[in-house]
Amino acid sequence: MTLGATGTGDGWTQCAAGHRHWGRVGAAGLLLVAEGSALLQLRAAWSHEGGTWGIPGGARDVAEDAVAAALRETAEEAGVEVPPGAVTGELSIDHGGWSYTTVLARVARRLPATPVDGESAALEWVPLDEVADRPLHPGLADAWPLLRPAAGRRLRLVVDGANVVGSRPDGWWRDRRAAAARLREELAGLRVPGAALPPELGLPALQVWAPETVLVVEGAAAGLAAGPAVAGVRVVAASRTPGHRRGAGDDEVVHVVAAGRAAATDGPDGPDAQLVVTSDRELRRRCADQGVPAVGTSWLRRLLEERRTPGGR
Repeated sequence: MTLGATGTGDGWTQCAAGHRHWGRVGAAGLLLVAEGSALLQLRAAWSHEGGTWGIPGGARDVAEDAVAAALRETAEEAGVEVPPGAVTGELSIDHGGWSYTTVLARVARRLPATPVDGESAALEWVPLDEVADRPLHPGLADAWPLLRPAAGRRLRLVVDGANVVGSRPDGWWRDRRAAAARLREELAGLRVPGAALPPELGLPALQVWAPETVLVVEGAAAGLAAGPAVAGVRVVAASRTPGHRRGAGDDEVVHVVAAGRAAATDGPDGPDAQLVVTSDRELRRRCADQGVPAVGTSWLRRLLEERRTPGGR
């Protein structure tokens, strides 16, 4: 059967190792975490590897990316609607011509889940530290040592907007708010390759992290914080409190970082990792004093440029 540009990817295929896999163009599933637990699916007895515990998922449709497939399958099999903004990362395992992508996501509360289409014998929220005690689907069992350190964690980018905007002489000074708005649009939906992250961040090696991004703006761009929300990007305007040593923007970045550290200690799913984007040496030092590393504006510019190229994320 020849597949067109659209349509179902259902069907068996064979990888380079000679193993049969479901999903002609690959498959994807959702590892959804809330309150220190993961949503697991007991596979129906009639299904492939029936009687084992896995995650909601299935074959990707043609021209469907892994995130869309995982969210769709979770809705179809568990009746759980997960917003794309809840996605935290992706781990893809290539079997040679066929791949399975685990999409990781986090929500604040355990959502009600009910078997919908017959592929699930049961659905249960299982504490993360007890997942390995279940009779797992072989694919999940093999991937769990890689998934467990990342489950429930999120990368948080804190972007020094004025420093990033000012790093390129593209006429930003003529309209600082418009320049900051363009940066906000570019940051929406950003995906960060795990290989691009500094080792001191201490995050496990996912192929892709989907960050929560905080864009700190100041001066003429401060009004942007009151504008419409953009997916995955929170805009924070620097306050004008008297007595700032280095300027409102720098102080606000440090404040955001400190607040993020305090919030992370209360989470049941493991600490989020924060990364500041700025080339300001003094600000980088102040963030390091908070235990948070920083990367320069060129790091972010490279990611945004790669996104604009064909095949970029």
